Amino acid sequence: MTPSARILVVDDDPALRDLLRAYLTDTGFAVALAGDGVEMRRAMQEAMPDAIVLDLMLPNEDGLALTRELRTHCTVPILMLSARGEEIDRVVGLELGADDYLAKPFSPRELLARLRALLRRAQGAGPTPEPSGERFGPYRFDRAARRLLCGDRDLGLSGAEYDLLKVFIEKPNRVLSRDLLLDLLKGYGCEPYDRTIDIRVARLRRKLEPDPANPVYVRTVRGAGYLFNPHGADS
Repeated sequence: MTPSARILVVDDDPALRDLLRAYLTDTGFAVALAGDGVEMRRAMQEAMPDAIVLDLMLPNEDGLALTRELRTHCTVPILMLSARGEEIDRVVGLELGADDYLAKPFSPRELLARLRALLRRAQGAGPTPEPSGERFGPYRFDRAARRLLCGDRDLGLSGAEYDLLKVFIEKPNRVLSRDLLLDLLKGYGCEPYDRTIDIRVARLRRKLEPDPANPVYVRTVRGAGYLFNPHGADS
């Protein structure tokens, strides 16, 4: 992770924006600020951020609508903030493509830790180099570029989707329980709770499966967990 990674903070609270700018700047980040969707788009046109801290409750367009829009054209990591901590907010935010969720009030140190984890994941930091180019079905899983390709088409995996597929590819034809998947994915800065894995699997299936309602690659094993079958419908 480069010390000068660019963070875009999108929040309609000027005091919180200034606090986060001061704190994140002191820890080595370049920080841009936006108070709503219009300012967010303007800031992204000036320079694409490495990660976005996005408040759920914004004027005119809320964070959920902006997350949906962002996921149509980019995979930049999104850390969603909200004064509401109900599970439904986390579920909807994660389903739309947010990579992590942090309820207000929060510790700036926790936000910093989660941002660093998202950036490490997005930039593919790891202790050892990994092989690139595993193939299954019509897909090529490119570890070096953190992409899933179908022919020449990039399916645009988010960081969370990439990490889950990576675990499945490394452990094919094995039933992986939700608890085991949460344990294998720990360290990426996401707070685990009951629905996390199901939400990620549903998002991944929408990009991977020819018919997400009848999956052939990521299969549900009732009462046990999930199984990745790289042969898909051929098996």
